[in-house]
Amino acid sequence: MQSKPVLFILGVGILIFAWSVLGFWSKMQDTAKNKKIIEDKITALEQQKQKLSSDINNLNTDEGKEKIFRENFGLVKEGENEIVIVNDKNTIATPVQASSSGFFGFLKNLFK
Repeated sequence: MQSKPVLFILGVGILIFAWSVLGFWSKMQDTAKNKKIIEDKITALEQQKQKLSSDINNLNTDEGKEKIFRENFGLVKEGENEIVIVNDKNTIATPVQASSSGFFGFLKNLFK
């Protein structure tokens, strides 16, 4: 046991074992990070599920349906009026001229 070749072989075995443990530890850290990311995604999906369930429950009521129809389709009740604002497409846009810079642009603008 105390011979140099046996001690060398044991030393190499310990180094290989230590290298494997360090690699395993690195993989464990990556797994912990991925677990945290997945847990955050699960939490976000659960919140989204609760919001969608609330929206579905809201759509099952008459007030919820009315709100959606008013917002998305512009429907009004009897006796109400709707005001629609339309932009005039016939307005003429004046083209913007690029100002000349430099000495020649200065002279050109000076004699205009």
